[in-house]
Amino acid sequence: MKRTALELAALATAAVPGLRPTAVAPSPDDATDFDAALLETPDGRRWRIRSPRGTEASARLETEMLVLRAFEPSIRAELPFQMPAVAGTVRIDGLTTCVYTNLTGAVRELDELATAGPRLAEEIGRALAAVHALPQSVVDRADLPVYTANEFRQRRLNELDQAATTGKIPAVLLRRWEHAMEDVTLWRFNPTVVHGDLHEDNLMIEDDRVTAVTGWTDLRIGDPADDLAWLVGSNEPAFIDAVLASYHAARSEPVNPQLARRAALAAEFALAQYLVKALALGDGAAAADGEEMLGQLAEDIEAADLEGEGQNDDGRDGKREGADPEDPVDDEGASSGSGPEGGSAPDPVRLSGAPVVEQAASARPVVTVMGPRATLFGSAGDSSER
Repeated sequence: MKRTALELAALATAAVPGLRPTAVAPSPDDATDFDAALLETPDGRRWRIRSPRGTEASARLETEMLVLRAFEPSIRAELPFQMPAVAGTVRIDGLTTCVYTNLTGAVRELDELATAGPRLAEEIGRALAAVHALPQSVVDRADLPVYTANEFRQRRLNELDQAATTGKIPAVLLRRWEHAMEDVTLWRFNPTVVHGDLHEDNLMIEDDRVTAVTGWTDLRIGDPADDLAWLVGSNEPAFIDAVLASYHAARSEPVNPQLARRAALAAEFALAQYLVKALALGDGAAAADGEEMLGQLAEDIEAADLEGEGQNDDGRDGKREGADPEDPVDDEGASSGSGPEGGSAPDPVRLSGAPVVEQAASARPVVTVMGPRATLFGSAGDSSER
């Protein structure tokens, strides 16, 4: 059931005794799962309310309450951003609605983030690194999922099998994703704490600083690439490079060199997850939307593959101009001769040049084609062995 901002304001007064909103406005959120609004009270304080649309979303909010309690003051003090706090809850029709003390800053669109300048890109990279450096005890105390690298890869394969049973995923995408998921070299990473729902709507920004990170409903130990997938939707390669360079610099341990490739895979695969979820909810409009986006992505990949074949026919081998012919070039166009595992600063990893998806404010993935190359992790016809 969709709730208006005024209805949410009424719920907030039930959740927080004495709360008297004087202004209310909708707040960006995952529109398939939540309704959200910002409230203001006479003393100038601001509050945020999130109301779930179903039992799964309600369970996610209840999980977030456990997560936020697991962040002890000593852990919060080490973070370069603020964390939300639950001010009150109310249970309506078996679903839990949460009211949060609002945090400093405001949500910005991805395009705004990408064009804001290098300082904000560096801030985002440091915020990502801080999330991935959190102690595993945060996840353990909340009794949340913990995946090894191989378990996470198997989970993705299971999700792919589930998506395939719908009969609505183009064959070129099924082959492409299966090859990537069966490429064991892609999945040799050290699991970290993962936010799990990180995108621009869950970053609070003020004066080119990340002031807060919100939306802690999907915390787990898993693949850090999941928290980078949303970056793939940016049309500003310099922004992506700056975020990743800052992220690499801020991590206290080597960063897996395949991180960006898995992020690109996660971004594409989000379309299949979106379709499966829409079908499970019986949302015909969203399911049709998902089918259309998957079809467009498949067309873009096939067209890019054909263009790549045409370039090869012209005698081009895809190496960077001026590159050492003995230095192999990976799919991102970055030299693999050095990297974080060797202790030196990594070359910028470009996510552009592949059909990818952008996480929109409505949680509807948007297909974005960013260049002629078909892939960051192998085209549909590639062997899974590298």
